Amino acid sequence: MFEQLMRASRGIDALNEFVGKWIKWLILGSVLVSAGNATSRYALGMASNAWLELQWYFYAAVYMLAAAYTLKRNEHVRIDLISSRLTARTRNLIDAWGMIIFVMPVTLYICLEAIPNFWESVENMEYSQNAGGLIRWPLRMLVPLGFGLLFLQAFSELMKRIAFLKGVGEDALAHGGHADMDMDIDTEERK
Repeated sequence: MFEQLMRASRGIDALNEFVGKWIKWLILGSVLVSAGNATSRYALGMASNAWLELQWYFYAAVYMLAAAYTLKRNEHVRIDLISSRLTARTRNLIDAWGMIIFVMPVTLYICLEAIPNFWESVENMEYSQNAGGLIRWPLRMLVPLGFGLLFLQAFSELMKRIAFLKGVGEDALAHGGHADMDMDIDTEERK
């Protein structure tokens, strides 16, 4: 049973790795849209609310969909002053309980609560109130999608913490994020 959960964890990791590696291209898209809109506004005297909205749609997509990727890579915010002084086992226990008590319930709740809002936007064919604005359902879809991916990644991280605590997996907190920065600092100090 646990091996099946670990297989699911690897699948979730692969999904969020894929999403994270591709979603970052929307930053370039946003910059290009912004530059094009500014150029057309100042050079040609033409501006478009649709282009402005598309720019922040892209940023919203990156922010919402890359959160799970950030968690997977252990790049999320952590209080290093405290966690760096704890044993690997204690850090993994805290992370596991944090996933169970906080991250998973909150992300699941937000995901489920956002779905009706998304469907209502689709059914009403909601558009921006700005003249020439975009449809809203793609933007509203990002909330359940982003929090759904984050919930799945939290489940995957929980499985990794449990595997480490059972002695059948490696310490996921030893790599990525600030752990790699600490190793770089240690290496620099030794030189």
